[in-house]
Amino acid sequence: QVQLVESGGGLVQTGGSLRLSCAASRTIVSSNPMGWYRQPPGKQRELVATITRGGITNYADSVKGRFTISRDNAKNTIYLQMNSLKPEDTAVYYCNQRMLGHDYWGQGTQVTVSS
Repeated sequence: QVQLVESGGGLVQTGGSLRLSCAASRTIVSSNPMGWYRQPPGKQRELVATITRGGITNYADSVKGRFTISRDNAKNTIYLQMNSLKPEDTAVYYCNQRMLGHDYWGQGTQVTVSS
């Protein structure tokens, strides 16, 4: 069974930075599309950023220019560097891998941005 374990969340002030990590096991991060999603309080889960097998990245308009998704194949880990954080970025952030039409999710990590 694919396992994705997120880490790096926490409490940060507006304008601050955090880097989230997603360590994968029983799968290879470069073998299938992967991404970061988030679920703000009381709202539905939404796309934040994705990275394809070929390394092409895509971002939600709300995070373009502030967030960067990356991948370290040697560590079998993907990252989300988040800069210039805003209170509206507060959410539980989830790592995702899509494989053969099935979505695998991590347990999520809480990010709270104080104003």
